[in-house]
Amino acid sequence: MILKVGITGGIGSGKSTVAKIFGLLGIPVLYADDAAKKLMNEDEHLKAKIISAFGINSYNNGTLNRPFIAAKVFNNPAQLTLLNSIVHPATIADADKWMQKQTTPYAIKEAALLFESGAEKWLDKVIGVYAPAPLRIQRVMQRDGITAAEVTARLNKQMDEEEKMGLCDYIVKNDEQELLIPQVLKLDAILRGEAERKAEG
Repeated sequence: MILKVGITGGIGSGKSTVAKIFGLLGIPVLYADDAAKKLMNEDEHLKAKIISAFGINSYNNGTLNRPFIAAKVFNNPAQLTLLNSIVHPATIADADKWMQKQTTPYAIKEAALLFESGAEKWLDKVIGVYAPAPLRIQRVMQRDGITAAEVTARLNKQMDEEEKMGLCDYIVKNDEQELLIPQVLKLDAILRGEAERKAEG
C-alpha cells in the first residue's frame, strides 16, 4: 500500500522545484495543474460537464478554449466555484488511480490548491513549501513579467500562507537561507520510514 504524499505552497514558494528534487531521487510526482489540463482535454465525461455548465464555446475542435473559460471565471467567484466543483473531483479521482499504479514506497502529488480542493483528505502526509511573501512576489514578478501589484492581487486570492503551512505535516523552507537538498533528503528518509510503517499496517 503506497504512502500518498502531497506538496503544496503559495504562488512563488517553489513547490515545483522541491517536487523536482524528489523526482531526482526516483520518486514519481504528479503535477496537478498539468494533469487537470490533460483531463479537461481528454476525459469525455468531464468535457460534457464543462460544456453543460459553460456552453458549447468551452471547446474549439475538442480542445479546451482556455481564454473563454478564463474570461468566464475571472472576477466571478460563483463561476470559479462551479468550475472547481466540476474539475476537482475528477482530478482527485485521477490522481488516486495514478498513485495506486506506482511501485515506489511513496508517491507525490504537487498542487497549489491541495487544501482548497479537499484533496488532502485522501493523502497520508502533506509537505508545505514556505517562502516569505516579499521573496515570493519578487520570484513571480521575474517569472511572469508582471508588477508587484499584480502578484499581490494573486496572493490575496489565495489561502493565507500561515494557515496553509499550519495544516501541513512537514515544512520545507525555500527562503534562500536554508539549502533545499538536505531538507528534501531528510524528508525522503522520514517518508520511507512512514511508508514502511503503513505497509506493516
